[in-house]
Amino acid sequence: MRENAESDVVRRELERDGANPAVQVSEVIAELEGKEVDELEAIYDCIDHVLDRVFSDPPRPGADVEVAFSYEGYRVSVEQDGSATFVRNG
Repeated sequence: MRENAESDVVRRELERDGANPAVQVSEVIAELEGKEVDELEAIYDCIDHVLDRVFSDPPRPGADVEVAFSYEGYRVSVEQDGSATFVRNG
């Protein structure tokens, strides 16, 4: 285990009423990588519209839904409350 593993973890709160969550994830990754969003792989090729569905038609709060996937060198976890964690792979 690397000593600086915690510094490789970035936590953000996605806006539940704002732009769709998949776009927000792309924006965070672009910011972390110092790139423009259009320089990244299309997130819908990776996760389709799963995040959008969780936010647009959320399950009951007790379900505690979490979606986790890999995108652009990060392991991304998004909870139904908007909490998102980005962990750099490698």
